[in-house]
Amino acid sequence: MIADRFFDAGRQRAGLVATMFESTRQRDAVLAALNGLIGDQLANTGNVLAIPMCLRQRGQPLPLERVALAAAMPAPGARLVVLVHGLCCNDLQWLRRNHDHGVALARDLGYVPLYLYYNSGRHVSTNGQELSMLLDTLLDAWPVSVDELAILAHSMGGLVARSACHYARMGGRRWLGRLRQMVFLGVPHHGAPLARHGNWLGSLLGSNPLTAPLARLGELRSAGITDLRYGNLLDEDWRGRNRFAHEADTRRHVPLPRGIRCYTIAGSTGKRPTDLRHRLLGDGLIPVDAALGRHAERARQLNFPASRQWVAFDTHHLDLLCRVEVYEKIRAWLGEAH
Repeated sequence: MIADRFFDAGRQRAGLVATMFESTRQRDAVLAALNGLIGDQLANTGNVLAIPMCLRQRGQPLPLERVALAAAMPAPGARLVVLVHGLCCNDLQWLRRNHDHGVALARDLGYVPLYLYYNSGRHVSTNGQELSMLLDTLLDAWPVSVDELAILAHSMGGLVARSACHYARMGGRRWLGRLRQMVFLGVPHHGAPLARHGNWLGSLLGSNPLTAPLARLGELRSAGITDLRYGNLLDEDWRGRNRFAHEADTRRHVPLPRGIRCYTIAGSTGKRPTDLRHRLLGDGLIPVDAALGRHAERARQLNFPASRQWVAFDTHHLDLLCRVEVYEKIRAWLGEAH
């Protein structure tokens, strides 16, 4: 009963906060944070504040029907990059300090950037399965034949993308055959210690004055947040278990998808590999080893080739979205085959 009252009070307060802002950017930032905190509950109760998954450009949903999409995309292009945001974030937050990796890739490599917008409070596997279905719908509706699909994912978004690949392979989804490259930015492939200790939200939301008031609701811990403790990708990683219990890592190992060039970038608040901050703090949220797919157990390692992993020093978690050096690495990798 106490937890129910706490949830109801938190939801009412957050709902009021979400209506305080007139601009789309402000409103979407608060709504995304709210969904990251309690989005599973919002979705389960049919609350209008629950974010439905869609692809957007410039903050507007794309109609995934061929005629309407052709009208919305007068120059569709055959090379697509889907950008997948992280926990408590949204598609508009790929624009940071006047830089957007998607816009830059369109300019430099001719990709058409499409931005996923989703409820990050739901289980990673739930979002992964829905993303897998959505990408098949996208290919069916796209006005021209898609020659190449790439995914650029930040933080939790990388787990959602890997989950989508797993379910696409299991379900024989067509889009997986068009996927050529995936780039991961600060992805907690093996989980995040801050999520295990309940400090994730204070660090992530507290840096933004619009969402800082919601950080105190982090005790609610959505399904998405608890998935971040160890990097859960599949339904069986959480189904039938008490997700709030302090248990060991029992998730099923999911290797990188076969036949797809996968790259990963870790941020480090240290200035060099010997710095204590580098070894202990990573980018402030994600340890370097977790972002590079390394694990103490050999069977759990993701085995990114050395040429496909990189560390951005003196870089915090959200700065992976805007550092020039990070973008140059992404551009070089995605441009290798062209």
